[in-house]
Formats: sequence, structure tokens, C-alpha cells
Amino acid sequence: MRHIPAVRRHRLGDELRRLRRSAGLTSGETARLLGWHQSKVSRIETGVSRVKDTDLAGLLDALRIGDPRLRTLLGALAGTAGDGPGWWQAYGGVIPPGYRDFISLESQASAARTLETSVVPGLLQTPGYARAVTRAALEGLPAATVDALVDVRLARQEVLRTATPLELHAVLDEAVLRREVGGRAVMREQLRRLAELARLPHVQLRVLPFTAGGYAGLTGPFVVFSFPHITDLDLVVLDHLTNSLYLERKEDLEAYRAAFDTTQAHALSSEDSLDLIAGIGDGA
Repeated sequence: MRHIPAVRRHRLGDELRRLRRSAGLTSGETARLLGWHQSKVSRIETGVSRVKDTDLAGLLDALRIGDPRLRTLLGALAGTAGDGPGWWQAYGGVIPPGYRDFISLESQASAARTLETSVVPGLLQTPGYARAVTRAALEGLPAATVDALVDVRLARQEVLRTATPLELHAVLDEAVLRREVGGRAVMREQLRRLAELARLPHVQLRVLPFTAGGYAGLTGPFVVFSFPHITDLDLVVLDHLTNSLYLERKEDLEAYRAAFDTTQAHALSSEDSLDLIAGIGDGA
């Protein structure tokens, strides 16, 4: 996201063109309001040029776009939101730019569909589990760095507690529930937390049992983000140890949406998933 792909520049340009036309302005009129050449507006709207955060802010002011959520989302689309005033900026020395961009997008998403094959999703982790996962994944980190990364993980969970919370659809491989990350006590607490969060109206948690056999997402976890205001802006994120890969092509989106839907169809119902979680927790 720091080196924004061309496809996202094109999507941003399409949205800015739509907003300009809704405001009843021509590209020439918009350029005059900003003191730009008309060619600059055209290059932005066609995705030829990247747009600086100051230019984007000025353009949105000229178009009278006051919705802060939409402005932040457009900033994320332009690759400028990572430089904004989000809480994650306080951890700039600890988390890399790619992670900050991911958090920015997550904070603006209206829904997320996530498949996890190995660990509990970050938005559902307890402090003890988050600490154990961080230590296991990134060995040798100083204690202060581990503490900061855990704080970031827990702060991200605020998206589930806002007035308009993120709608989360999660499918977990049964292996996620049975792998004792951090030891038995940590795992018991984590399973209790999963059961609590699964009862929230905006959280749907399904477990894919071992008996389901092979499935479409077996090769690795992924997240599909959906956003308000802008159509056709779904984004697939493949999380790796040191970075994240963003997929935006229409065929990739269709493939991952289909993989999630198929996997969810083979998962246990929400009620049966809760029963399985409780059963494993009782034995932990």
C-alpha cells in the first residue's frame, strides 16, 4: 500500500470523478478552484498520477466532501492515510508502514470476512494469547517491543466496540482451537473469549471441523475487506510473517469470495461451533 498499485489509483480516480460530477463541477472549474492546471485534475482522475495527501485534502475541500469517514477512506485508497492522525501513528517506531496501512484500512472497513487456519484472528485474541503468538512468531524481540505489539493488537479490537462496529465473519479451522498457544491456561481463557465474542450481533464465528476434509482455503489464511461509500472496493489481504500482500484484481476478489463462501458452507453452524468451542474449552 505504500507503493500504491495502479489499480487503486484508477479506482480513486473514478471515485473522485464521480464526486466532482455530483458537485456539478467540470474538471476545468475544479482546477481553477485549486489553482491547478486542468491536466493535473485529469491525471489524478485517470489514475496516471499519484495524489499527495495535501492535494487530496484540497481537492476534497473543493468538492465540499465533509464526511470524515469518507475522507479517511479515500486517503487510505490513495495511500496517504498511513500519514494521518490515527492512533497507530504512536507506534510508528515499532510497526512497519505496511502494518500501519493494514490497520488504517481495517479501521475504515464496514465488514471483514476472514479465514484462519493456524491462529485466532487478531481481532478476537486475548492479551495472553496475543503475547504468546507474538513471541512465537518473532523470536528474540525485546520485552518492550513485544508489549507494544500486543498493545497494538488489542487497540485494533476497538473496531468491534464502536457505535458502528465492524461486521466480522470468521471461519476458523478446528486446528486453531486445539493448538495450545501459550499453554493450557492461556488457551482456556482464549476459548472463553471466542464464545463471548461470537454472541455479539455483528460477529459471526463458524468452525470448520476436521471431518470436513480438504477445503478451498487450506493453503493459507486471508481476509476480505469491504468498505462503505465506495462500490467495488473489496480488498483481499494475505498476511505473511514480515509483510502483507494486497489483491485487488476482479478475478482475485471473485476467487477469494468464492473460497470463503464455500468454506463457510462446509463449516459448522454458529450454534454447533459454540458447542465445539465449549467442549474443547472444558477439556483444556
